Amino acid sequence: MDIIKTTDALQSACEAFAKFKFVTVDTEFLRESTFWPKLCLIQMASPEHAVIIDVLCEDLDLTPFFDLMRDETVMKVFHAARQDIEIIVHLAGFVPHPVFDTQVAAMVCGFGDSISYDQLVGKITGARIDKTSRFTDWSRRPLTDRQLTYALADVTHLRDVYSFLSANLEEQNRSDWVREEMEVLTSRETYELHPENAWTRLKLRIKKPLDFAVLMKLAEWREISARTRDVPRNRVLKDDAIYELSTQQPADQKGLAALRSIPRGFEKSRTAGEILAVIADAKTIPVEDLPKLPRGKPSPDGTSAAVDLLKVLLKMTSEENGVAAKVIATVDDLEKLAADDEANVVALKGWRRELFGNVALQVKHGTKALAFNGRKVVLFDRQ
Repeated sequence: MDIIKTTDALQSACEAFAKFKFVTVDTEFLRESTFWPKLCLIQMASPEHAVIIDVLCEDLDLTPFFDLMRDETVMKVFHAARQDIEIIVHLAGFVPHPVFDTQVAAMVCGFGDSISYDQLVGKITGARIDKTSRFTDWSRRPLTDRQLTYALADVTHLRDVYSFLSANLEEQNRSDWVREEMEVLTSRETYELHPENAWTRLKLRIKKPLDFAVLMKLAEWREISARTRDVPRNRVLKDDAIYELSTQQPADQKGLAALRSIPRGFEKSRTAGEILAVIADAKTIPVEDLPKLPRGKPSPDGTSAAVDLLKVLLKMTSEENGVAAKVIATVDDLEKLAADDEANVVALKGWRRELFGNVALQVKHGTKALAFNGRKVVLFDRQ
């Protein structure tokens, strides 16, 4: 087993990998006690070789790895790539390109919604992955042979999965579909974090504009504090505390101490002072400038029935084409499409429009219809 612990060894490996058309990549990290993921291992495999990079070695410089991730001539293959790419963006400030996500490709190829890596490996290669090391503390050293073997399997089997899926996509003329999805995955905007939008992570239990303004300000403050201190959001302030603070709006330590969601003695801390300042600042917002409570647009009369019909069409389209329904359209997409022919939804863009969106509009307007024929739902032209 090739475990890389020095920059020279990493440089040699990356130069060798750069000669191939693709490399498979995976990472092991911890995030339980930090805001940013703590990278512990990187696994890579070319068609001929596989390595584990021990990133916790003090003298190891990851620059050769990042250079490979930037190399436009080499396809970087991940499974469920979002978190792996997020780590690279945080550490090196760029998004790897080009990228192929086997989880997305599997949904396009008919393997269901968000299939796990071990399930996909089993279905394509027949191999079974030993899951006993799944919950390893990857920051501890030394790692056992079993742990390292488990980590390496994440990229060695991925070679066969990638070869199978890419060939399947070519056969079905769906390679462009996955390329469209990868444009979103490799967009820098996908990984931009906007503290002012942190409130969207919370389930709204707010009924007044001022309460909403306080909640927005507290969520933004918590986001910035968590990133600056590199701790999980709930370690700065729990969600329940944000809800209670937003409605009760204490003005001093005594008011803060009276809240059920605030630990005893917390009101005397520096953090408590910051929270009180955030609440006080929100309360100075003029009434006319307070944010409006987000409310879903009421569905026009009849659209609920249209949504039900579109759900049937979506299921039929998914089954007939071997594409996961989730990747074609969401229920939210269907609701918006039922209300508006020009809705800004992915179901009306690119390959999804060709596969589903155009037909959905025809069903909505009655030029095409659905019927039950024997045991199967069928689409027919009403004319």
